[in-house]
Amino acid sequence: MTYVAPIASMEPTPQTAALSRNERAILDELVEVLSAHPRGVRRWVVMRSIRASRTKRGRDIPHKFEDEVERTFRRHCSTAAEPHPAEPGGARFYRPKETAGEVWAIIPLAVTDPTAAMPHPMSAEPDDGHT
Repeated sequence: MTYVAPIASMEPTPQTAALSRNERAILDELVEVLSAHPRGVRRWVVMRSIRASRTKRGRDIPHKFEDEVERTFRRHCSTAAEPHPAEPGGARFYRPKETAGEVWAIIPLAVTDPTAAMPHPMSAEPDDGHT
Protein backbone atom coordinates (compact mmCIF):
# COMPACT_ATOMS: atom_id res chain seq x y z
CA MET A 1 0.00 0.00 0.00
CA THR A 2 1.33 3.45 -0.89
CA TYR A 3 0.56 6.68 0.88
CA VAL A 4 0.83 10.06 -0.77
CA ALA A 5 -0.16 12.05 2.29
CA PRO A 6 2.74 13.77 4.12
CA ILE A 7 3.84 12.24 7.36
CA ALA A 8 2.88 14.61 10.17
CA SER A 9 5.92 13.73 12.26
CA MET A 10 8.27 14.91 9.48
CA GLU A 11 6.86 18.44 9.39
CA PRO A 12 8.73 21.07 11.40
CA THR A 13 7.33 21.78 14.83
CA PRO A 14 8.03 24.74 17.12
CA GLN A 15 10.40 22.52 19.09
CA THR A 16 12.49 21.59 16.03
CA ALA A 17 12.43 25.15 14.70
CA ALA A 18 13.94 26.42 17.96
CA LEU A 19 17.69 26.66 18.42
CA SER A 20 19.57 23.64 19.62
CA ARG A 21 21.41 23.90 22.92
CA ASN A 22 24.76 23.92 21.13
CA GLU A 23 23.68 26.60 18.66
CA ARG A 24 22.30 28.74 21.52
CA ALA A 25 25.68 28.49 23.32
CA ILE A 26 27.58 29.47 20.17
CA LEU A 27 25.17 32.34 19.50
CA ASP A 28 25.68 33.64 23.05
CA GLU A 29 29.46 33.40 22.62
CA LEU A 30 29.30 35.28 19.31
CA VAL A 31 27.23 38.05 20.91
CA GLU A 32 29.66 38.24 23.84
CA VAL A 33 32.74 38.53 21.61
CA LEU A 34 31.26 40.84 18.97
CA SER A 35 29.64 43.17 21.54
CA ALA A 36 33.15 44.12 22.68
CA HIS A 37 33.96 45.25 19.11
CA PRO A 38 31.14 47.51 17.84
CA ARG A 39 32.89 48.23 14.51
CA GLY A 40 33.55 44.55 13.90
CA VAL A 41 36.50 42.22 14.19
CA ARG A 42 38.16 39.66 11.97
CA ARG A 43 36.82 36.13 11.89
CA TRP A 44 40.03 34.61 13.26
CA VAL A 45 39.90 36.93 16.31
CA VAL A 46 36.34 35.75 17.00
CA MET A 47 37.41 32.11 16.76
CA ARG A 48 40.46 32.68 18.98
CA SER A 49 38.35 34.55 21.58
CA ILE A 50 35.65 31.90 21.75
CA ARG A 51 38.27 29.13 21.91
CA ALA A 52 40.08 30.93 24.78
CA SER A 53 36.80 31.50 26.60
CA ARG A 54 35.85 27.84 26.31
CA THR A 55 39.28 26.73 27.52
CA LYS A 56 39.08 29.09 30.51
CA ARG A 57 35.60 27.84 31.42
CA GLY A 58 36.53 24.19 30.91
CA ARG A 59 34.02 23.75 28.06
CA ASP A 60 34.45 21.27 25.24
CA ILE A 61 35.92 22.40 21.90
CA PRO A 62 34.53 20.04 19.24
CA HIS A 63 36.58 18.83 16.28
CA LYS A 64 34.47 20.89 13.83
CA PHE A 65 34.31 23.90 16.17
CA GLU A 66 35.04 26.60 13.58
CA ASP A 67 32.54 25.12 11.12
CA GLU A 68 29.80 25.26 13.77
CA VAL A 69 30.63 28.86 14.71
CA GLU A 70 30.69 29.94 11.05
CA ARG A 71 27.40 28.16 10.34
CA THR A 72 25.74 29.87 13.32
CA PHE A 73 27.10 33.27 12.28
CA ARG A 74 25.86 32.85 8.70
CA ARG A 75 22.44 31.65 9.86
CA HIS A 76 21.98 34.84 11.90
CA CYS A 77 23.76 37.23 9.51
CA SER A 78 22.11 39.95 7.48
CA THR A 79 22.75 39.94 3.75
CA ALA A 80 23.13 43.73 3.82
CA ALA A 81 26.55 45.25 4.45
CA GLU A 82 25.21 47.89 6.85
CA PRO A 83 23.19 47.33 10.01
CA HIS A 84 19.51 48.01 9.60
CA PRO A 85 16.54 47.50 11.89
CA ALA A 86 16.01 43.79 12.26
CA GLU A 87 12.77 41.97 12.78
CA PRO A 88 12.41 40.13 16.09
CA GLY A 89 14.25 36.85 15.78
CA GLY A 90 15.93 38.09 12.60
CA ALA A 91 19.54 38.87 11.79
CA ARG A 92 21.85 39.74 14.67
CA PHE A 93 25.12 40.08 12.76
CA TYR A 94 26.43 41.61 9.54
CA ARG A 95 29.62 41.94 7.54
CA PRO A 96 30.71 45.60 7.42
CA LYS A 97 31.48 46.86 3.95
CA GLU A 98 34.70 48.74 3.23
CA THR A 99 36.73 46.40 5.42
CA ALA A 100 39.56 44.22 4.23
CA GLY A 101 39.27 40.53 4.93
CA GLU A 102 36.57 38.61 6.72
CA VAL A 103 35.18 41.02 9.32
CA TRP A 104 32.18 40.13 11.47
CA ALA A 105 30.10 42.63 13.46
CA ILE A 106 27.01 42.65 15.62
CA ILE A 107 24.01 44.80 14.81
CA PRO A 108 23.92 47.39 17.63
CA LEU A 109 21.18 46.92 20.18
CA ALA A 110 19.82 50.41 19.55
CA VAL A 111 19.26 49.47 15.91
CA THR A 112 17.89 46.03 16.73
CA ASP A 113 15.59 47.23 19.49
CA PRO A 114 14.40 50.85 19.25
CA THR A 115 13.04 50.72 22.81
CA ALA A 116 16.51 49.89 24.20
CA ALA A 117 17.51 53.57 24.17
CA MET A 118 14.41 54.56 26.12
CA PRO A 119 14.75 54.69 29.91
CA HIS A 120 12.87 52.12 31.92
CA PRO A 121 9.60 53.65 33.22
CA MET A 122 10.52 52.86 36.83
CA SER A 123 13.93 54.55 36.53
CA ALA A 124 12.62 57.82 35.09
CA GLU A 125 12.35 60.75 37.45
CA PRO A 126 8.75 61.64 38.24
CA ASP A 127 7.38 64.70 36.51
CA ASP A 128 5.99 66.82 39.33
CA GLY A 129 5.22 69.80 37.12
CA HIS A 130 8.18 71.87 38.39
CA THR A 131 10.89 72.65 35.89
